[in-house]
Amino acid sequence: MIRIFQCLIILAVAIILGCSGSNQETEMEKEPPEHLAESKPYGTFGGKEVTQFILRNSAGMEVGILNYGGTVTHILTPDKNGNAGDVILGFENLEGYLQDDNPYFGCLVGRYANRIANATFELRGETFQLAANNDANSLHGGLRGFDKVVWDAELMPGDSSLRLKYLSHDGEEGYPGNLQVEVTYALSSDNELVIKYTATTDQPTPVNLTNHCYFNLSAGTDETILDHELMLDADKFTEVNENLIPTGNLADVDSTPMDFRNLNRIGNDIMKVAGGFDHNWVLNKSGEEIEKAGELHHSASGRVMEIFTNEPGIQFYSGNFLDGTLRGKAGKIYFKHGGLCLEAQHFPDSPNQPEFPNTILEPGNTYRQTTIYKFSIR
Repeated sequence: MIRIFQCLIILAVAIILGCSGSNQETEMEKEPPEHLAESKPYGTFGGKEVTQFILRNSAGMEVGILNYGGTVTHILTPDKNGNAGDVILGFENLEGYLQDDNPYFGCLVGRYANRIANATFELRGETFQLAANNDANSLHGGLRGFDKVVWDAELMPGDSSLRLKYLSHDGEEGYPGNLQVEVTYALSSDNELVIKYTATTDQPTPVNLTNHCYFNLSAGTDETILDHELMLDADKFTEVNENLIPTGNLADVDSTPMDFRNLNRIGNDIMKVAGGFDHNWVLNKSGEEIEKAGELHHSASGRVMEIFTNEPGIQFYSGNFLDGTLRGKAGKIYFKHGGLCLEAQHFPDSPNQPEFPNTILEPGNTYRQTTIYKFSIR
């Protein structure tokens, strides 16, 4: 009897311990991965603290973002062998991003991305003179665009995401109206970098916001992006003059070097385009829903980047003005075509092109833009 009683006690203890271990394992499985997001000091600018925010996901992808200019400092994502690499150009410290010849590496650009001809436009019968910083034209918001200011920033609770806010005052760089802008960067579990933009104004004003990352999916293995393959879902592009200002004509890509309707090696026809690619493609979209706009592929690494957006256009810039004078991460020199930009946007010079999609934000309305860069391997 005593022996049976002892066996029953041992069995009961085993059951209790087993259940306890199972519960502990279940609780551990429920806990989210640690350190999905964190922040660290990165320097100062204009008397304000600059912070680098690190977003991570459970798949091992990592994105670094500064509150200075909303600048994406790095995107680490694996290749086909599982080796993580940084797929954007940039610098290792704040001083690099503050230098005068920083070509908008990784930043948010606004109040108006791309070019406005002669740095001027008319609205409601009034002429507005903007800051000219691209010969006689205004580029990416002017001399002190959204890329050169410190944004208010906060990590979002319970998620690997960052919210940035900036108030662009009436008259800043010549633009009318107080514009309140909010941008959220979020890193999903399936390797999507989701960028959401909203803006409101108290006066009619042009608004066109985008991100200016320079991608090189080789993660530095290739000095140029000429061996990358690109697809853009666009039958037309905005024809430009010698100053890269749209003529107003929407030209067909068919039988031209601008045809990227199927994956096409960038280096195949780039020499046929004066100066290289720096044009806006008119996306084949039926409305304002988020749709796939393009795809970038680097066969040697196996990395793929898909682009989704609700914008009507996308600017493909092939890094034409990189000239070997910039030294970036790990001392790497950035040569011509060292990286490329795929900027979801409205069309260049739209305030002066009445036939283009409207970019004037009215009081009481909200500007909304979403762009997704999704990374995978193939």
